[in-house]
Amino acid sequence: MKYERIDKRLFERNRTKFMQQMKANTVAIFNSNDIYPISADSTIPFEQNRDMFYLSGVDQEESILALFPDASNPKHREILFLKETNDHIAVWEGEKLTKEAAFETTGVKTVYWLQEFDTILKQLMAEAEGIYINTNEHLRANTETQTREDRFIKQWKKDYPAHQVHKSAPILHRIRSVKEDIELDLMQKACDITEGAVKRVLKFVEPGVYEHEIEAEIIHEFIRNRSNGFAYTPIIASGKNACVLHYIENNQQCQKGDVILMDFGAKYANYAADQTRAIPVSGRYTDRQKEVYNAVLHVKKESEKMLVPGTLIPEYHQEVGKLMEEQLVNLKLLDKTDIKNQNPDWPAYKKYFMHGTSHFIGLDTHDSGLYHKPIEAGMVFTCEPGIYIPEENLGIRLEDDLIIQDGKPAKNMMSGIPLEIEEVEDYMNS
Repeated sequence: MKYERIDKRLFERNRTKFMQQMKANTVAIFNSNDIYPISADSTIPFEQNRDMFYLSGVDQEESILALFPDASNPKHREILFLKETNDHIAVWEGEKLTKEAAFETTGVKTVYWLQEFDTILKQLMAEAEGIYINTNEHLRANTETQTREDRFIKQWKKDYPAHQVHKSAPILHRIRSVKEDIELDLMQKACDITEGAVKRVLKFVEPGVYEHEIEAEIIHEFIRNRSNGFAYTPIIASGKNACVLHYIENNQQCQKGDVILMDFGAKYANYAADQTRAIPVSGRYTDRQKEVYNAVLHVKKESEKMLVPGTLIPEYHQEVGKLMEEQLVNLKLLDKTDIKNQNPDWPAYKKYFMHGTSHFIGLDTHDSGLYHKPIEAGMVFTCEPGIYIPEENLGIRLEDDLIIQDGKPAKNMMSGIPLEIEEVEDYMNS
């Protein structure tokens, strides 16, 4: 891993929080992700299951974590199973975790090699009355591909049909959404790396540059600062491309007079940053671009004021919609007739602003969290309003990551990235 070692106290606290919410006399099992094949002998670079990482800090394949706080054997209250390493693996794949290194990484004292898992699991199941299985219950999840976790659950149900089954997801969605200080530091590192990339691009962009050349500048800045790379597929969308919300081709030339919408973030220690800026190819915005930009910026600033403890996210999005409606009328994109005749299920403003404004962020870009519960201090949200006008070849979205705080405004983790029009233009032309 490129990132520096994380304090194992983070993972110890995370496991404690999870175990405190488990039912009596139950086991919880968590599996690493698979290494997924492409074709021939090619594979997709390994990405750890974020729940497994959150609870253990283990960032390698073929690993299993078992939690059994009521185990009669104190050694079996936290157990880590790892693929046994050897000299051959070290030569071909690099070093894997030894039992000693695993403790330094995770704080788990009991470590077995993976081939012992079935035997130890039988011992645990003989004592336990139930199990927590870990399924992907994210609202946006695509679960078509079978995972290592899926295969374990299928086999476990066959081998132990008499045990009660509980879900890990509701617990993880609660505890993962409120960040520990160590997590906030890691996220700030991801944001700081992202800031460096934005500033690098502001100096690099000029008419005639290609979107993929901008992407190359970004990934260079990321990797040289210990980032694992992009937290999500980057969007570098110039001109009309900015009106395609998930534009990822990044292969067009940037023309004089256009605006480039850049939505990207660094990943550091598996934690994500997520920001968006809209910058002028020529280094100066036109008057119309300034009007639209300032409208989006106004909505962003007013929206951030509502990101406080106690806010309900569905109500928050309704209020943001009202803010956006006002700005679109001012821009003469909507009029009172449009609003009077609008469909309540798809308000008129959604013609130009069709996505949500805020989502949880953390180990996943769209992180785990409970959208029907009030916002709490320690949560981190994006704030990303936008206006998209295809007929003007113009899309503006502005986005930062914010820590919710008690008794004061949310803290912007990206306050060093130029945001105001004058800041962007001055930085590009200095």
